[in-house]
Amino acid sequence: MTITPNRPMEAPTRRAAVLREAFARGRLLKVAGAHDGLTARLAEEAGFDAVWASGLEISAAHGLPDASLLGLAEYLAGATTMQQAVSLPVVADCDTGFGGILNAAFTMMRYESAGIAAVCIEDKVFPKRNSFVSSGHELLDADEFGQKLTAAKSGISYEDTVLIARTEAFVCGFGVHEALRRCHLYVDAGADAVLVHSKAAESAEVISFMREWHHRAPVVLVPTTYLSFSATEAQEAGVAMVIYANHGIRAMVKAVRDIWAAVLADGTSARVERNIASVRDILDISGMRQWLGPDR
Repeated sequence: MTITPNRPMEAPTRRAAVLREAFARGRLLKVAGAHDGLTARLAEEAGFDAVWASGLEISAAHGLPDASLLGLAEYLAGATTMQQAVSLPVVADCDTGFGGILNAAFTMMRYESAGIAAVCIEDKVFPKRNSFVSSGHELLDADEFGQKLTAAKSGISYEDTVLIARTEAFVCGFGVHEALRRCHLYVDAGADAVLVHSKAAESAEVISFMREWHHRAPVVLVPTTYLSFSATEAQEAGVAMVIYANHGIRAMVKAVRDIWAAVLADGTSARVERNIASVRDILDISGMRQWLGPDR
């Protein structure tokens, strides 16, 4: 019998160093959203540089909206499962830090102790709503959010652990100057990188930000809505990381709906078999051979 258990908890130094080295070299990191160990492994198998422990995906996987209904325990459990399933760095979507200033520090301590390479905290008022909800968005005072970042930074034990400050200034209807003001303040407060979110249909907002940012700190983008924005364009603009935050779960929902509709329509699964993964594929990606030996 051959048993290879899940990876143990580990300091995030090695995986976080991968992110920092890419930042230093100006190499664009391509990151895929996930919500559990299986979807994290699919991201690794595809060749992504890191995994985004997506708040939207984790919430949806619980059958709940991304509206601060789940807390630190559920999000941390999801990120930890992903971290143990892959060798890639995990970048954790931690919403607003799950509360106030002290909560942000505690969040960083817990995630780092689980081996998570990077933590991302956003500048909305708690409880937050998903960025793609049409209304109800409210930004936290920038100075108060700076205090949350400073507190989170104080919770870091390993110098390579990455703290990402996410601004929702564009999402909340503010222009580039407010986004820049906030991001400069956030870097002063201790953020190692900034995530500038936009739900515009074109990349003009984020490009205008990049032109005036002057590479003070690495910039992370999430091009969910400005679909044609390519990795090449991101590299040329000086972007450090691009996150494809929710495409995996959206593909999964579409595929499962189509398969179940076909099964019910046909009264058999014969027609769909050629369009779905084999049972052997599932056994392989879940590590059956590592646990029971190569002949299983």
